[in-house]
Amino acid sequence: MPISYEISGFNRRRKWKLFHKLFDPDKETTVLDVGFSEDEYTKTDNFIEKYFPFPENLTALGVDIPNAFKKRYPQVKAVHYDGTVFPFNDKAFEICWSNAVIEHVGGRKKQMLFLQEIHRVARQAFITTPNKYFPVETHTRIPFLHMLSKRIFDRYLRMIGKSWAAGDYMNLLSLKDFTSLLNDAGISNYRIYRNRLFGFTLDFVAVIFE
Repeated sequence: MPISYEISGFNRRRKWKLFHKLFDPDKETTVLDVGFSEDEYTKTDNFIEKYFPFPENLTALGVDIPNAFKKRYPQVKAVHYDGTVFPFNDKAFEICWSNAVIEHVGGRKKQMLFLQEIHRVARQAFITTPNKYFPVETHTRIPFLHMLSKRIFDRYLRMIGKSWAAGDYMNLLSLKDFTSLLNDAGISNYRIYRNRLFGFTLDFVAVIFE
């Protein structure tokens, strides 16, 4: 297995430990996973579905139609939506988990709506996103060029046959971008954690409290 997948697995396990340390969910805790994957490419995809000990209390929300997902995780409630307003009542969940999804929902307005909806439907939240300024872009494994403007990076991606990663598929965030989005979404009670690799910040975790 490529080392990039090993690093990804290590980092997801690290985030999972932090999630449990901060929230310590039990059999009564209702959890929303925003951004499930219908297709799994690595053993760490749909991480919370694999390791949450109370799957009957877990709801997975995503833009994919959950056919294979439901077969893999029959105890998890899977909900398909259009990527805009979440189809849940206010504070329907104790905790929201969203791992590396916000960078895929579109531009700034869509990212802000995404955060507002998480804050609306969950009392607390655990939201992660890759650091734009980590030396290697974590989706494409391309070094440094993602630090340029999105227009230039998208043009390069199309030139090398990775157009799937261009456009609305990926809008990377710096720490300044992430905190600005949280603040503009009306969220004030949060803390940002950094996960580091070789001294560089690999990704950010925003933990939102009541």
